Amino acid sequence: MLERVFARFFVITAMFGLFFGSGVATAVTAPSGDEILKKVEEVMNLPKDRTATIKMTIRDKAGNTKVREMKVMQKGSDKRLFTFLSPADVQGVSFLVMDDDNTYLYTPAFGKIRRIASSARNENFAGTDFTFSDLSKGDYPAKYSATLDKEDAEVYHITCTPKPGADADYSKVEMVVEKTSFMPRKMNLYDKNGKLLKTLENGKIEKIDGYWSTRSMTMTDVQAKHSTAMEMVEMKHDTGVEDKEFSKRNLKKFR
Repeated sequence: MLERVFARFFVITAMFGLFFGSGVATAVTAPSGDEILKKVEEVMNLPKDRTATIKMTIRDKAGNTKVREMKVMQKGSDKRLFTFLSPADVQGVSFLVMDDDNTYLYTPAFGKIRRIASSARNENFAGTDFTFSDLSKGDYPAKYSATLDKEDAEVYHITCTPKPGADADYSKVEMVVEKTSFMPRKMNLYDKNGKLLKTLENGKIEKIDGYWSTRSMTMTDVQAKHSTAMEMVEMKHDTGVEDKEFSKRNLKKFR
């Protein structure tokens, strides 16, 4: 009789374990804000190289739109090249990032290559809502400290503030980060006065060639009521892009 009682108790206890789990075994410590930010940076720069053709739609506060086409090449976390393919008034305009301190703009109308000084890195690139700095190497973990504000089943909410002495572009950055991909769904970017300046929203986050990527993104300047939407028409990874593509000599060659 006693053996049956113990057996029944064991079965009931086991069933509770299956349905509710053990508090010790299932307890999961949430990563810190800094750990999440580091993972975001790693995921964004994981491919050896990336090429994309982008349809860009620029919208002003009156609702007027301009449509452009751009080609983007990236290798590692440092090297990037942005070239407008159309329309004719911006065709061939290119922005080259060789590393964080060496960035260059080529404008065919002037036929000259201009180095982007650090004082001009917060200027907008070719009428878009992306600054030269936005398009350069982010390196957020080096410039910002992050705190985890809250989380739910799908996302982390983190707030990033500049580290002492860091050359940070924004006084605060709020991120909503997917738990599955560690890709940011949305970023709120604050100006030096602590006011919301821009928002960046990433849509259609999915794996392409085995890497988490976004099919679309929209940068909105909430103060100027102006936006730039990018749709990835084509994207490829690890195609063997060579270092020589990211040179001043190559900058004038229209692709």
